[in-house]
Amino acid sequence: MITAVLPTYARIDLEFERGEGCWLVTTDGRRFLDFTAGIAVNVLGHAHPYLVKALEGQAEKLWHISNLFRIPGGERLAQRLCDATFADTMFFTNSGAEALECAIKMARKYHYANGEPEKNEIIAFKGAFHGRTLATIAAGGNAAYMAGFEPNLPGFAHVPFGDIEAVRAAVTLRTGAILLEPVQGEGGVRVAPPGFLKALRDLCDEKGLLLVLDEVQCGVGRTGKLFAHEWEGVTPDIMAVAKGIGGGFPMGACLATEEAAKGMTLGTHGSTYGGNPLAMAVGNAVLDLVLEDNFLVHVNAVSAHLHKALHALVERYPSVLQEVRGKGLLVGLKLKVPVGDMVTALRAEGLLAPAASDNVLRLLPPLVVSTEEVDLAAEKIGAACQYLEAVAARQGKAAAPEGAA
Repeated sequence: MITAVLPTYARIDLEFERGEGCWLVTTDGRRFLDFTAGIAVNVLGHAHPYLVKALEGQAEKLWHISNLFRIPGGERLAQRLCDATFADTMFFTNSGAEALECAIKMARKYHYANGEPEKNEIIAFKGAFHGRTLATIAAGGNAAYMAGFEPNLPGFAHVPFGDIEAVRAAVTLRTGAILLEPVQGEGGVRVAPPGFLKALRDLCDEKGLLLVLDEVQCGVGRTGKLFAHEWEGVTPDIMAVAKGIGGGFPMGACLATEEAAKGMTLGTHGSTYGGNPLAMAVGNAVLDLVLEDNFLVHVNAVSAHLHKALHALVERYPSVLQEVRGKGLLVGLKLKVPVGDMVTALRAEGLLAPAASDNVLRLLPPLVVSTEEVDLAAEKIGAACQYLEAVAARQGKAAAPEGAA
């Protein structure tokens, strides 16, 4: 018999009652160090008092009015994000997938407005994850996610991540844009090679293409810059963001230059809930803290501490751990044991961390994590490695032929 909640998730049998900073507490009182953070969402941790105050204050006044009317909090947040980024304008959404849908529509409409409607194809990258809608699974190109939902939405070509020559070879007269994550999160925490974003920017300028970035997971301070592309000194034409921008409240945004957005005129896009007063109040509160002078200084310092601790663990447990990946506090551990076994072992140690593709464990703590909490997480990872080593040793012994040394 089907469950009342559609069974599309393999949910872990844990029920959380409350959160405190980087910690989650179950209904039976167990405490877990949370290095999942709602999958890179809770950048300020759980129940941050500043966000709670902002949400409660707005909730007492106004929740929803629709976009038929002006929403001052949204106008303020949009201007602040424009001032802090490359963008001239933006559209607020409820999720990352919606932000990517807007970005895809915007890229296509740009060329339509220019009198080149045939330039409606987008080059994307193998290993990408852009969401679960029909357009975003087509953009991601993962056959497992597209199976059963055919016919697949046309208009996407996929090339190896980081291969600029493959990108050049894929450009045709129908190409209108290039779409990528500067750091592939779900795809195994793979960072774009140095110079790759710059090469893509140059190629877009040469061919009259739009550079579209998906910073849903790697944005809002997670890599140590406000947005990951800033490390390479390039600017996109369009960028989709979500997750951390709401600090746990569902919201996203599609940011763009005035030129890239010129086709998105009255009536071309919309959302009932996008940019609602509750979301805008929380988004402004998140930005208040993320834009503080020392916030990114802390992220870079604590991430350096985490990377150092993880590299030490790789040296100590070479039969379990292979390499450290990532940027800032978007970190991956490539494993030599099944990632599911590591996730389970860590949960037994009281540490929550999600898996990614390519047999990678992701470490996505709130950006307010302390060095002491990083050290504790490293201890728990070390204990999990010891356990998995012992399991492997027992299995090896059991499998050894009789009489073997």
